[in-house]
Amino acid sequence: MPAEPIPSVWVLTDGKAGDEVQCLGVAERLGVTPEIRRIAPRKPFAWLMPRGPIDPREGPDRPGSPIRPPFPDILIASGRRAVAYVRAVRKASNGATFTVILKDPRTGAGSADFLWVAEHDRLRGDNVLVTTTSPHRLAPQRLEQARRTPPAAIAALPSPRAAVLVGGDSRHHRFRPEDITRFADALDALARSGVALMGSRSRRTTPALDAAVAAVFSRHGGWWWDGTGENPYVALLAHADAIVTTADSTNMIGEATATGVPILVFEPHGGHGKLARFLEALKRQGLVHHFEGRLAGTPYAPVDATQAIAEAVRQRWLMHRQQLGLA
Repeated sequence: MPAEPIPSVWVLTDGKAGDEVQCLGVAERLGVTPEIRRIAPRKPFAWLMPRGPIDPREGPDRPGSPIRPPFPDILIASGRRAVAYVRAVRKASNGATFTVILKDPRTGAGSADFLWVAEHDRLRGDNVLVTTTSPHRLAPQRLEQARRTPPAAIAALPSPRAAVLVGGDSRHHRFRPEDITRFADALDALARSGVALMGSRSRRTTPALDAAVAAVFSRHGGWWWDGTGENPYVALLAHADAIVTTADSTNMIGEATATGVPILVFEPHGGHGKLARFLEALKRQGLVHHFEGRLAGTPYAPVDATQAIAEAVRQRWLMHRQQLGLA
């Protein structure tokens, strides 16, 4: 039997970390190293997206364009601004490039050859795959490798260990002073119960939230990443018996489900209907629990939507090749 072809792949976003990580996760599960292409449309073109045209400066016939040919076999894109560029590549390649959009493009299921959306989004269609959690880069092999080589600071902590992943203010959530106090008090209670704390901040963590969490860790001999060097995010997940995370990032919560350990979610002020539906779906499955200063839940089979998404992309692309007479 002939070997299955290996596709060339572009990852196309406007550079937002969350969008790019999801695209890279799917591309890596396809077994390829993709080309990263980043768009930067000017105003007013950026205002008109996803429905409006691309910035002519970034057209496929322009020197230095992020969508200049030769076009890839597969284009994986995410983010509102990328949608118009997916249409442009589809047209310029005469349909030869198999186009994939991750997350609801708000322009319908016909926006790409294949789309993935989370369960809390409403888009459905024959070419739409729906999963509860999002794609990510935490392949099982990556977690296993991290378990074999723990950082000294993590290895020195006794079990059980809780990884504390702290986000911050977002479009839908705000950490008011009372939220910070409530979160710190709950972490205090968790540590007093005999759980070792290890954790890291994010780019959105405010100084006040950072200081409050760091003070709890200091009181109880936990390990709070000081912000120097590489973020120990993967090591924290790999060595956790439970994960405490803030509700402001669905990506962070979804990635945590890849570990198979209970996830304890702290919810500050704010929220959004889609976020609430996402959390409720995970709570129904027994993966997520409300954080109340103590451990809750039991281990479960790790959740890995990324592999399912990548396999669906692969199969659809092979069918696409057949239709083009390339099989």
